[in-house]
Amino acid sequence: MYSEIYVYNINILDWMGEWIMSFNGLNKAITFSYDDGVTQDIRLIELLNKYNLKCTFNINSELLSQKGILIRNDNKISHYKINVDDVKYVYDGHEIAAHTLTHPNLTECDIQEIVRQVETDRLNLSELAGYEVIGMAYPCGGVNNGVADIIKKNTGIKYSRTVTQNESFDLQDNLFRFNPTVYHLDFENMMRLGQKFIELKTETPKIFYIWGHSYEMDFESDYWIKLEEFFKYISNKEDIFYGTNKEVLL
Repeated sequence: MYSEIYVYNINILDWMGEWIMSFNGLNKAITFSYDDGVTQDIRLIELLNKYNLKCTFNINSELLSQKGILIRNDNKISHYKINVDDVKYVYDGHEIAAHTLTHPNLTECDIQEIVRQVETDRLNLSELAGYEVIGMAYPCGGVNNGVADIIKKNTGIKYSRTVTQNESFDLQDNLFRFNPTVYHLDFENMMRLGQKFIELKTETPKIFYIWGHSYEMDFESDYWIKLEEFFKYISNKEDIFYGTNKEVLL
């Protein structure tokens, strides 16, 4: 029991000698996770910093500095990657995590390629960040138990996020298939869950985990406005710890 509990942030002993988990002494934590390392992250970070929120950014190191365009609803959306020389500066104050070298679906790769894609990306990003990168998000949502086990046993990754929205605040036993609470474009549901989380009174640890891609905020003219409204609503609550994925999960 203790080995499973230990991975969850700060552990203290109560007067009976039993383990109690908390996030800097608080029972509720909010964390964000954004993928791909695109230039829209700069605007997102400005908003996160404005409301004292923390985020983990999952990056493909071999795609840094590349330029691309996505077409959504007949609109051209910039998919430019952060310049490789700017990574440490842009993501300062937040967490850099792996997303594989080139964004393949890992369920379609052999063992050797899975390890190469993940571990080399992790090491590349550790050098750019100036600290050891230990987190990850699965590109394309590509994960099964086999892939998760390979990463756990053969890389320095300590946790990895899926794209399976579970609408839950409960702690999870498997940090290598960690499911987020909600996807950020599901605005109505995200706000509903945010209200539920803020009003929640709990004596056990709970996590509200939001994920997405910052370039998706450019899909519609009001998406950035809606996201900021959500940030403002859930931020700066005295009973909530705001941290990166590593700070919350480990």
